Amino acid sequence: MKCKGAIFDMDGVLFDTEKLYQETWRELARERHINLGERFVMEISGTNGNLMKRVVEKYYQVPNGSVVIEACMERMKKKLEVHVPVKKGVYEILEYFHRLDMPIAVASSSSSQQIESNLFRSGIRDYFSEIVSGTEVKSGKPSPDIFLLAAKKIGCKAEECFVFEDSENGVKAGYSAGCFTIMVPDLIKPRDEIRFICSKICTDLLQARDEIEEMLRKGFITN
Repeated sequence: MKCKGAIFDMDGVLFDTEKLYQETWRELARERHINLGERFVMEISGTNGNLMKRVVEKYYQVPNGSVVIEACMERMKKKLEVHVPVKKGVYEILEYFHRLDMPIAVASSSSSQQIESNLFRSGIRDYFSEIVSGTEVKSGKPSPDIFLLAAKKIGCKAEECFVFEDSENGVKAGYSAGCFTIMVPDLIKPRDEIRFICSKICTDLLQARDEIEEMLRKGFITN
C-alpha cells in the first residue's frame, strides 16, 4: 500500500494529557458527590460536541452537559498553560516523517485554540502543515469525518494516510475513514474488537516509527 501522509490525534498520542483530563473530570465529579465509574474513561475519550455532551449528561446526571464541559475545559486550559507533557517518541516520529517529506496533520476533538497552544508550547508546531479541530466537522469521532477532512487538507486520499490514535472512538474513526490506523494505547487497553480493526498496535510512537521504517524497508508500504 502507498502512504503519503500522517494524521495524529493529540490528547493521549502527542501529549500525555488524557490523565490530566480524567483527573479534571473526576475533580468535577467529586465536587458534585458523583462516582463516575470505570466505563466513563472509555465512553468520554476521543469525543466532542453532542456525543461528549450526552456522555457527560449521563454520568453527571445533569440536564445540560455543556456547563460541566466548559468547566473542565477551563481548568485544563490553566493546567496546560503551566506544562504540556510530551509523549515518548513524538519528536523522533515527527522528524522521521519530516525527512520523508510527508505532510503531517493533527486531527483532534480539542478546540483549535488548545491545539495551537499545545503545539507551540511543546515546540512541535512547525512539523504540522494542517490542524483540524472537532468543531470543523459535523460529526465527531467515531465518525470518520475528521480524518477525511484532515486527509483532504494535506492533499492525500484517506487510504494513503497513517492515523495515530489512543482511544476506541478514534480507532473506529480511522478505520471507517479507510486509513492505516495505528493504535498507541494510553489509558485503555484495546478490546478484541478494536484489535481486529487496527492496522498496528504499538506501545509508543518510538515503536511505531520503527515499525513503519521496517515496513518501508521491506516494501510492505511505499511513500
